[in-house]
Amino acid sequence: METPLGGAEFAPSLTYLNTSRCGLLPRRTVAAVTALTEALAAGTAGGSGSFEAVDGARRGFARVAGVAPDRVAVGSSVAVHVGLVANSLPSGAEVLFVDGDFGSLITPFAVRGDLKARFVPLEDLADAVRPGTALVAFSSVQSADGRVAALAAVREAAAAHGARTLVDTTQSAGWLPMDAGAYDYTVTGGFKFLMCPRGASFLTVTEEAQESLVPIHAGWFAAEDLDDPYGPAARLAGSARRYDEPPAFLAYHGAERSLGLLGEIGVDAVHAHNTALAARFREGLVALGHRPVPGDSAIVAVPGLGARHDELAAAGVVVSARAGNLRAAFHLYNSAADVDRALDVLS
Repeated sequence: METPLGGAEFAPSLTYLNTSRCGLLPRRTVAAVTALTEALAAGTAGGSGSFEAVDGARRGFARVAGVAPDRVAVGSSVAVHVGLVANSLPSGAEVLFVDGDFGSLITPFAVRGDLKARFVPLEDLADAVRPGTALVAFSSVQSADGRVAALAAVREAAAAHGARTLVDTTQSAGWLPMDAGAYDYTVTGGFKFLMCPRGASFLTVTEEAQESLVPIHAGWFAAEDLDDPYGPAARLAGSARRYDEPPAFLAYHGAERSLGLLGEIGVDAVHAHNTALAARFREGLVALGHRPVPGDSAIVAVPGLGARHDELAAAGVVVSARAGNLRAAFHLYNSAADVDRALDVLS
């Protein structure tokens, strides 16, 4: 029977199957945030936090993403990262989206008002790329139902037509092995499967695509030389750090520790663990007469069953109701006992 991978790092008081909404914080992460908070209260932090911790988180995410740290920019939210990409497109550019994808990936483009947006079903995305498509923007795993995109097919179609790619990995980074360098841009909220405090997010940019982005929110932290914070920066950082937002130090002190734990365990091990639990849940749902969305995702959605969310919550089983679906997400702190508990309530 599957057992949690996180060991003593986690102690959930409920059957927590809601990582798609927010991941649990490891004990080491809580300790790091608490230590900085206490230092700030005492005036002993030497400032608001440690840049070394920010760079530690950058390196930790780079390991998860399969890229060099100089290809990673830090920030506070996916929407801000996406806004950089949206701002850099020429007027009239066509952007291809997936029907029903998450709003943070779509709205920064929509508010411009001068771009051509086209929406297609997830299963048609690769075939829908055409000459004149400037950018394909999609989530690697859909938030509403956990479906995994045909990543290789979309990447190949975009390359064949000269389109750039923007992939939101918020619902996959941490359990689905990734190669962020295969896409022009990726954006990732850290507070789900990466188990970081909210306020840590990551943008990856290939060296070639970097020339296409305008660093519209560049502050002193984006400068090559951080020793002189006054006046306009003489030169922006040559790496993706030119797109950094000034970091929320409490979030990044914690993110460094969470990403360190994930690095110790390994994404491949987490993938095997999570998908095995999800498969057990799908099999149990079918045995109960329900029809979950098929696939090999760590996120399991059951159409039409969202109304049972409150019943599960009352029994101490934490899941989500999304787009009419009952959505459960499995991660390294879950076990087969959690699966069986949820199935028992549903039965």
